[in-house]
Amino acid sequence: MQLAFSFPLIYRILQPSFPDCLWSGDLNSKAIALTFDDGPHPQYTPQVLQVLDRYNITASFFWLGACVNRSPDVAKAVSDRGHWIGLHGYDHRSFPLLTPKELKESLETTQAAIYNACNLNPAQVLDVRPPNGLFTPKTLKFFRQWNYRPVMWSVVPEDWVRPGVTTVVRRVLQQVQNGSLIVLHDGVCGGQDVAATIEVLIPQLLKQGYQFVTVDNLWRHNNKEKSPIDHL
Repeated sequence: MQLAFSFPLIYRILQPSFPDCLWSGDLNSKAIALTFDDGPHPQYTPQVLQVLDRYNITASFFWLGACVNRSPDVAKAVSDRGHWIGLHGYDHRSFPLLTPKELKESLETTQAAIYNACNLNPAQVLDVRPPNGLFTPKTLKFFRQWNYRPVMWSVVPEDWVRPGVTTVVRRVLQQVQNGSLIVLHDGVCGGQDVAATIEVLIPQLLKQGYQFVTVDNLWRHNNKEKSPIDHL
């Protein structure tokens, strides 16, 4: 059963209750973030990179450690292009089901895989998006304790159930607004259509005046730092 209609409501309920999470960016700015979960994938991620290259867009990728270990060359290709890298756990197990030790190991093992593939220092890879969007206050407490930054979303078109490119594009265009944090998937579930989806979606968003930035840029906006945004 598709639940895409409910995600905007869930966002409105959860966002004020968990302000330490990054849900979106500056509502006064046309800057939005395009993010991809569940990769890197040996076929789908390179297809995504081709589209992003064509439009000179920098995106953010939340990786599974197991997938990085399986496709280190793909991971390096993403990193070498300057895309922002975050963590999605090692094997997509929901964080609330893990013990604190298992959760810490899941994140640290994923950081190690990224370091081995991309030579990115673990201190540079601190953004975490929980698999399935599931977390508890205790999860967030551990993130703070371990100096990770929790990242969620504001636009979720449920592309992982493959409702079709047209449907995913329509859902994004209906929900997008200033500061939106859009989540798509370049992994096993949903990755088959993701390149075709952004090939249609990106030109339409550009036509509407949106500018693509990374998750880190959204954090900087929200923290009111004075550093300029690299991709505006």
